[in-house]
Amino acid sequence: MNLLERVLDYCDGILTGKIKAGKKHKWAVQRFLNDYEDCQNDDSPFYFDEDELEDFYWFAHEFRHAEGILAGQRIELVDFQLFLATNIFCFKKKSNGARKIRKVYIQLGRKNAKSQFLAIVSAYITFFGDEKHRAFIAGWTRDQSSEVYEAVRTGIQSSELLEGKWKEAYGKIEILRNRSVIIPLSKEARKTGDGKNPSIGIVDEYHAHETSEIYDVLASGMMARLEPLMIIITTAGFDLSKPCYMEYEYVSKLLDPDMPQENDEYFGIICELDKDEEGNLIDDIKDESNWIKANPIVATYDEGLAAIRSELKVALEQPEKMRSFMTKNMNVWLDAKPNGYMRMGKWKAAIIIKKSVIDYPVFLGMDLSSTTDLTSIGKVFQLPERKFIVQQHSFMPEDKLTERINTDNVRFDLWRDQGYLTTTPGSVVDYSYVEQHILDMREQGYNIIEIDFDKWNATHLVQILENHGFTMVEIPQFLRHLSFPTKELRSGVYRKQIMHFGDPLLHWALSNAVIKQDAQENIMLDKEKSIERIDPAAAVINALSRALAGEQTQDLSAHFLNNWSM
Repeated sequence: MNLLERVLDYCDGILTGKIKAGKKHKWAVQRFLNDYEDCQNDDSPFYFDEDELEDFYWFAHEFRHAEGILAGQRIELVDFQLFLATNIFCFKKKSNGARKIRKVYIQLGRKNAKSQFLAIVSAYITFFGDEKHRAFIAGWTRDQSSEVYEAVRTGIQSSELLEGKWKEAYGKIEILRNRSVIIPLSKEARKTGDGKNPSIGIVDEYHAHETSEIYDVLASGMMARLEPLMIIITTAGFDLSKPCYMEYEYVSKLLDPDMPQENDEYFGIICELDKDEEGNLIDDIKDESNWIKANPIVATYDEGLAAIRSELKVALEQPEKMRSFMTKNMNVWLDAKPNGYMRMGKWKAAIIIKKSVIDYPVFLGMDLSSTTDLTSIGKVFQLPERKFIVQQHSFMPEDKLTERINTDNVRFDLWRDQGYLTTTPGSVVDYSYVEQHILDMREQGYNIIEIDFDKWNATHLVQILENHGFTMVEIPQFLRHLSFPTKELRSGVYRKQIMHFGDPLLHWALSNAVIKQDAQENIMLDKEKSIERIDPAAAVINALSRALAGEQTQDLSAHFLNNWSM
């Protein structure tokens, strides 16, 4: 059986259930088969280069295992690795012979030879390419980037074919034939901007990256390359506000045949235990037959299964270890940021179809924060049967917009264009814009019951709004006062009694929020310990505190009940 036959036989095994796999793994296999079939058509812009797979396989065979039970033996790529290589290297453009794939996302459990595979990929391109390649291996910490870099060095040191064809100096590997280089980068080493004109960018353990800074530097530097290749390889994580989770969600949609996302240049594969539509795990972690879903290599041999078995035993005996087991061994994303306030999967499940809310009484909450920062108005609309719709609108100085985009690594400019944010002229927030926004709401017919405010920095604006006839209520910013609405916002979302329209700025703020708690289990959002801005969430809680305390008894007609889509 030749290599391509092995790959096709592997795909058949995945789809028929002979090889157990998660649904996203199956989607990736079906996507490959569709692309392979399309390449046989004369009108396809791509062709399939089977010889490239042979070249990659025999190059990998030059490497030797550095440790473990196979130490010293030549690397023999398993079918899963051949499947990865086939997708990355074998589809090419008829127009110029360049690789079709420019971006790769691989998510699988730990100890599944990720570093080894990346080392082979980076060495294969840099040693055999005709141009001068610049390969950058990027971890968030120095240790992370060093792991793959050391795997490259160890691999090429073990190859007789490559002997005398490279050298190492000043922390980088240089290939003598074409002057290509392989260089480690890390945020910790303050080497993120050195990725000039990269042809290969490898972002390792992306779940650990606090921002997308390193990825963005590498990706933006590839514009002039004929065959750029950006590779993300990672396990799952437990902080859904990190950039890796956003990439995970995009790739999940890209793989899903029922979703409209299309990107011929992006290969993705996610090996994880399966969840239902609401994000609840449906695979039993104690069933060892499920482990291969997240561990396509480790779970195929006895020693690997024994290692996972040992990790599970520890996690079951020490619950604090379970988070690590689920993310690292079962490759399942968890909404479990330390002291995190909201489970963002539950928040997403509370999105409803957008409808007019103008006829419902609304409580407004203000969080004015610093004049150079984000200022927010929270909006809590009171529906019948103790249900609420929450919204927000925020304000930011125009002169600070670019700086905030760079420091917070989020698209405030996009949220401005979408209507969730207003920028005000100058370098400080002009509170007259906040005033005008509230006046416009009243002019449009909104039934504003009252405006609930944090008194910090609000004295002047409160006087102005009182002069306009609004009822102003101060919300004390103490644990015992804010605990109830803070808990009710979360539990109301989980019960789907508090809903929203999918505002991305409010989503971001809630994903940033962490809580502090006293001995009586009172809680409130902790602005000092929240990594990013939480002002929109704080403004909503200010409004909710009064909406819960003073629910209106007015009779809302059946018209609204019958025409509201829950």
